[in-house]
Amino acid sequence: MIVTIDGPAGAGKSTIARNLAATLGFRFLDTGAMYRAITLGAIRKEIEFDNQASLIAYAQKATIRWDQDKLLLDGGDVTEQIRSPIVTDSIRRIADIAEIRTALSDQQRRIAAGDNIVTEGRDQGTEVFPEAECKLFLTASPLERAKRRHQQLVELGRPIPLHDILTTQERRDEHDRERPLGALRPSEDAITINSDGMTAEDVLQEMLNTVHQVIESRQLNISTAPRAS
Repeated sequence: MIVTIDGPAGAGKSTIARNLAATLGFRFLDTGAMYRAITLGAIRKEIEFDNQASLIAYAQKATIRWDQDKLLLDGGDVTEQIRSPIVTDSIRRIADIAEIRTALSDQQRRIAAGDNIVTEGRDQGTEVFPEAECKLFLTASPLERAKRRHQQLVELGRPIPLHDILTTQERRDEHDRERPLGALRPSEDAITINSDGMTAEDVLQEMLNTVHQVIESRQLNISTAPRAS
């Protein structure tokens, strides 16, 4: 069974997706980590980000898989390295290249084949897994999302004015909606959850209820036995 969670930046998709997967006994497919891995690989191979042909060729031959909680790129553990500042600053240079998105979408489908998966992103329910049994769209008002981000930065000791966060977020939302590939939009058969005024526990419970309803309505036989990627 595949559960997709799409939604705008700052909606809390990653944390909720991980918690939902753990509670259900499913695997969590971290699609963002895959784009980070390709970015890291390109940096290591000294591929210029303006050289799209070489970036595409690398992405198409690179192999990404998980070993428990470790992310392996071409057989090497890159779990920590993909979170480096240089990768964070550079990922945007490869994320909008259509051929790279296609290559990684193919890998995501390969990883998920025959498994029970929770995955999150912008286009998981619309482009990558259009046949997913359960599709969720997690959102919140722009102000609510900006407040959450502001609080995170305060706790990290990096406070930024709320107005600045809101402005940046609005630009990103517009960019995400207008992407030629992988645009932010809910699938027609997705269930939308607006988390304004909800705690993380409330959102998780609502998602759990929805997944269980889908399982019961479709009479799905779910096995949570671990499986290698």
